[in-house]
Amino acid sequence: MEKAQRNEAQHRGRLSRQIVLSMGLVSIITMLIAFVGSVVIYGWLYALSPPELPKTPVDWLIPDSIDFLIFATLLLIGLVVAVVMASRLARRILAPLNSLAEGARRIAAGDLEARALPGDRSLGDTALLVDDFNAMAIRLQQMAADMTAWNAAIAHELRTPLTILRGRLQGMRDGVFEPDDAQIRGLLYQVEGLARIVDDLHIITLQDIGRLEMHFEPTRIDIEIRRAVDSISDALYEAGFTIELDVSDAMVVCDGARIRQALLALLDNARRYAIPGRLRVALGLAPAALVLSVEDGGPGLAPEFAKLVFEPFTRADASRSRQFGGSGLGLSVVRAIALAHRGRATFRPSAAGGSIFELTLPRI
Repeated sequence: MEKAQRNEAQHRGRLSRQIVLSMGLVSIITMLIAFVGSVVIYGWLYALSPPELPKTPVDWLIPDSIDFLIFATLLLIGLVVAVVMASRLARRILAPLNSLAEGARRIAAGDLEARALPGDRSLGDTALLVDDFNAMAIRLQQMAADMTAWNAAIAHELRTPLTILRGRLQGMRDGVFEPDDAQIRGLLYQVEGLARIVDDLHIITLQDIGRLEMHFEPTRIDIEIRRAVDSISDALYEAGFTIELDVSDAMVVCDGARIRQALLALLDNARRYAIPGRLRVALGLAPAALVLSVEDGGPGLAPEFAKLVFEPFTRADASRSRQFGGSGLGLSVVRAIALAHRGRATFRPSAAGGSIFELTLPRI
């Protein structure tokens, strides 16, 4: 932000200097016209009709009516030239600025497709100002489109569990369903799903605005990894997965609960979308960083989808998402937690054709 403000101030300063220099050039040209014109006209008059010698030298210093006429004519010519040059310069400067003002008014009125025209690019700083405005307008339009898509995706994700809850509750009220333990468990499952979606959206949104609270402290990260694996191991075994742990003792400054949450999201993602088989959870240590990875046996990701895998509400296999209840937010939460630790979340294919999701954290 400060860098952008400095650049903007520099642009304004250069534009101001350019206008002052241009106006100064107009003034100099006007004076040159008067001076050169005087020399030329007086030389021509002297050659045409040499003047008689005045009675006294002082008479050379007193202009007569012809001199005043010449001065007035030259001044008029200089003023006309100055007005023409100043008008052309003003049009060159004001055309893009007026376009900027019109574009700003249209955007303020809700027309996010409005753009400014740079006009004559010989005034480089004005053209740069217009380009910056258009880049801002494009970004604003993209943000509005993303917000619309985000709201539609949220509504889509919330609609299904809410519909199920409403149908079951109405059925219980009308006597269609008996309020037994199975029904109550089903309702609780839907409520837990809603709570997960809301919690995930909360984390992602807080990270986007830089307000995700983290509690950094020295943490035995290997213990946090084992706790996360133990908490989901039964569900993984039931789904046909076996877990291979490659973790050594390590102390790192981090938010242990958030790291555990990120690892659970990676393991749950593997449970939903990977082929049942071996899941390898490894912790790689380096002097400057550590890498927590989860590797599955396939089927891997298509290259075009791999670029979007950490974006909210993206799914490689919609049928498995419906079968296992995925919302498409788990990997976005992993990325948000990694960024909050000043790290990164990445994907790469494994040599065996599966997927490797890595959480890289700096060792503070």
